[in-house]
Amino acid sequence: MEKGFWQNLPRPIIGLSPMDGVTDAAMRFITKKYGSPAVMFTEFTSVEGVRAGALRLMKDFLYSGTERPIVAQVFGADPDAFYKTALVVAALGFDGIDINMGCPAKSVEEHGAGAGLIKTPQKAAKIIAATKKGVEDWIAGATLDKGGLSPQITAFVKRLNPQNGRKLIPVSVKTRIGYDKPVTKAWVSHLLEQNIANISLHGRTLKQLYSGEADWDEIAKAAALAKATPTCFLGNGDINSLEDAKEKIKKYALDGVLVGRAAQGNPWFFTGKEADTHTRITVALEHARYYEKIFPGESFLPVRKHLAWYARGFENASEWRQKLVLADSSADAARILAPMSGR
Repeated sequence: MEKGFWQNLPRPIIGLSPMDGVTDAAMRFITKKYGSPAVMFTEFTSVEGVRAGALRLMKDFLYSGTERPIVAQVFGADPDAFYKTALVVAALGFDGIDINMGCPAKSVEEHGAGAGLIKTPQKAAKIIAATKKGVEDWIAGATLDKGGLSPQITAFVKRLNPQNGRKLIPVSVKTRIGYDKPVTKAWVSHLLEQNIANISLHGRTLKQLYSGEADWDEIAKAAALAKATPTCFLGNGDINSLEDAKEKIKKYALDGVLVGRAAQGNPWFFTGKEADTHTRITVALEHARYYEKIFPGESFLPVRKHLAWYARGFENASEWRQKLVLADSSADAARILAPMSGR
């Protein structure tokens, strides 16, 4: 098993959870700058799309060196596509590759991907093996063109990471406690048999989506299984403060946790500090401007929700949110926030 950076992370580990449509390169850059979580992940990216040469997906793999350790998260159902995408991720210089086996979206799980893999453990094992083979073959000298990647994808990788350094990166999995009911012991035991570097476990089943409460007793069962192996183990779900994170790590005997929704519009979560209104406004605008810098010409729509998340904790925050979700640019957001900035 290649543990890579996972074995060197100081415990307890408190990282930023991957979130589709949220943890893009701009969000991660700002979160690292003002919060410095122990580890971060990209949004999940379709391996079948990468194999097919969908160049538009490659923006999900943009990252800054300041974000390290940075892990590329991917999803899909075809082992061959995982193999090819592992070559791409390794060539891009990521610190790890994480397989999403927890997404509850209907379009994903019905395709046999995400949390749908909980129902097909043997396929899950084949996917992990193919991903490992991809990073191992990269070390052995495999190239993207000979690996079957499209010329467009190959050219993109060369532009982004012309050095093409070769290092053996660890493979990890993020998943849930079950499909329609908890099957934590059987499922996590199966994953541990695949000798992966890390498992991040969300304490809900697929059927629960994000409703109800995360079941940390089930997470604790999985953590106990992992303790007997070299695999790092992180819990995830409903963590609302840095103190809460530390308490859960201690209570449930974890290596660490991943934090999701509590870090939205709140990069300071990982410091345990509260930001004042002026700081929130300043960083919100920095976030918006950085997004425009790294995604020139892209729609500003993905930034609006971030601006709304920053606008909380002060008087009449809801009114400011209603205005910010209509912003069309960082300049527009600055204009909206100008009266607040002057207070």
